[in-house]
Amino acid sequence: MQLIFFDLDGTLLNDESEISTFTRDTLLLLKEKDIAFTVATGRTKLSAQRILAGHNFDLPHIYNNGVTIWDPKLQHLTLDNLLSQAEVASVINCALVHGITPFVNAIGFKSEQDHHHVIFHSETRHEAEKRLVEKFFSAPEAIILPLEALPLDSQVTNISMIGAADTMHKIWMELNRHGNLIAYSGMAIEGNNLMWLDVHHCLANKGAAVMNLKKQLGASKVMCFGDGDNDLSMFALADESYAPDNAKAEIKRAASSVIGHHHKDGIAHFLRERFSL
Repeated sequence: MQLIFFDLDGTLLNDESEISTFTRDTLLLLKEKDIAFTVATGRTKLSAQRILAGHNFDLPHIYNNGVTIWDPKLQHLTLDNLLSQAEVASVINCALVHGITPFVNAIGFKSEQDHHHVIFHSETRHEAEKRLVEKFFSAPEAIILPLEALPLDSQVTNISMIGAADTMHKIWMELNRHGNLIAYSGMAIEGNNLMWLDVHHCLANKGAAVMNLKKQLGASKVMCFGDGDNDLSMFALADESYAPDNAKAEIKRAASSVIGHHHKDGIAHFLRERFSL
């Protein structure tokens, strides 16, 4: 069995962060041919599931760059390489020193064994942060609490931020010097010279999660699609890897081949040709 992994933003999704009609129809054709596919994204389960709903993503999903695995059939959640209390404190302090609001993403509490997505954050300071709360964290299933309410037994998957590019680059540099952390960044879709930043434990990566699912599902080959730094770990382990034309130069160099732009349904066009859909 060949197993396909899709990154979402900048890859399977268009510029509106949606699955286009053409891509939706292509996924249906893959399903009809019994070609297995799923997602490997840096997004949280909360933000990704609203996009994936109704698109036949039945196999386990990789979220938070490998920290979270969600099996939609079994309704089972697996967490790995969570951030420790000390690591969380380091990230929060770094953000606050630079005048940036840290958004701490946690899955329930260890003592209660629940799967609710809880977002803890300090007071928003910039318009981009306020829009982030209104646009992405306003879902009914999201629980938003003040940073001071963060309990010691929280299962923190990642910490995200958004801000001016120069400030975010400084934070990115500082956090990537930490021995147990890895920070990914990119230009925000909101524009205006804004960048997003996502911080995880250094052992959390898509590649390890992809290999775990490959073994679990009994796949013989892995094909993956991605456009960012967080996709390099799965590119290194996949049998085939493809970068859309909008990907970073480093990602293009690491890929088996470069295909069409994500906003022009590049992945879907490639799949139709490759599998004669």
